[in-house]
Amino acid sequence: MTELSTAQARRIALAAQGFLDKRHVAPTMRTFQRTLDRTGVLQVDSVNVLQRAHFMPLYSRMGPYDVELLRRAAEERPRRVVEYWAHVQAFMPVELWPVMQHRMTTYRQQRGKWSFVDADPELEQDLLAEVRDRGASTARDLDDGLPRTKDNWGWNWSETRKVLDFLFMAGDLAVAGRNSQFEILYDLPERVIPADVLARPTPSLEEANLELVRRAAVSLGVATAGCLRDYYRMHNDHVQPAIRTLLETGELLPASIQGWKRPAYLHRDARRPRRVSARALLSPFDPVVWERERTERLFDFRYRIEIYTPAEKRIHGYYVLPFLLRDQIVARVDLKADRKSGRLIVKAAYAEPGAPDDTAAELSAELRTLAGWLGLDAVSAEPRGDLAALLRF
Repeated sequence: MTELSTAQARRIALAAQGFLDKRHVAPTMRTFQRTLDRTGVLQVDSVNVLQRAHFMPLYSRMGPYDVELLRRAAEERPRRVVEYWAHVQAFMPVELWPVMQHRMTTYRQQRGKWSFVDADPELEQDLLAEVRDRGASTARDLDDGLPRTKDNWGWNWSETRKVLDFLFMAGDLAVAGRNSQFEILYDLPERVIPADVLARPTPSLEEANLELVRRAAVSLGVATAGCLRDYYRMHNDHVQPAIRTLLETGELLPASIQGWKRPAYLHRDARRPRRVSARALLSPFDPVVWERERTERLFDFRYRIEIYTPAEKRIHGYYVLPFLLRDQIVARVDLKADRKSGRLIVKAAYAEPGAPDDTAAELSAELRTLAGWLGLDAVSAEPRGDLAALLRF
């Protein structure tokens, strides 16, 4: 049994996520691949008040980079990533397509049981035929004026969009890319997924579960069963047998973390650094913080996203990013990219209890770097939060 302090577990987790890697002056596709190997998946989200979610974890680890790297990886040959429901909607390595076949089959079997889509085999076949003839298409391209509703959190989805998303989750369609309005371009899998990947045999359910838990363990470094389950949004009864197998083969080592009641598992290849010298702003959808209980235990940092909270009830702000300095989360900032004025606006900035003396200086420097990456000319701070007045630009 490996016994770890919280600080040791935290450093192992950060190392697994790539925060020991040095930032390159000009990140390349090789840098991108190295970073993807660490995170495993990049969650996709449409909120664009700062930068879309899937671009941010790459920035947090690589530093300023050309976002064309991700577009090329997702849309050009050799395709390296593809969107699928891997965590939630996320970019995943394209070689996981066969591994996800069991998930796709499950969605297909649940056809007609979802609250947001009715069983409509005729519309499904019509849309598949249309995509086959037209090529990569958005829902708007294919929509023939079917009625829309404003149910479900205000989404204004047509029946076409609902069925297309079902076909995507069932693996009958794949995401070929997105247009400038961030609309999904749906296409047939054989025109999206590399032929050699499509030709691979579908692993057994047990093999697929084992591969997902293995990848989660690599990305997390040290984790509980709950952490491993959440990374690829798996069922507990699929995770436990995989953990037992990985323990038997020695890929996972039993561990205990000081103050944690649940047993933990350490990946045998996880790096165990004595220090981490990171400085990064973390997206609300970054793997370091997306599982809130894990974040609280590792960093003593309670974090909730308040996008869907009415403005008057928000505690910290609309789009709040934790600030990682060395191996601690020391502050949080509510940020907005005001592209019309060319400014990065700090709507609020708060220091965490026990934040080191250099927090304001390091955060100021990171905000300047972020603004430059976003193509913004200046940074300004509004007077909200105990850290705001200490920032210097």
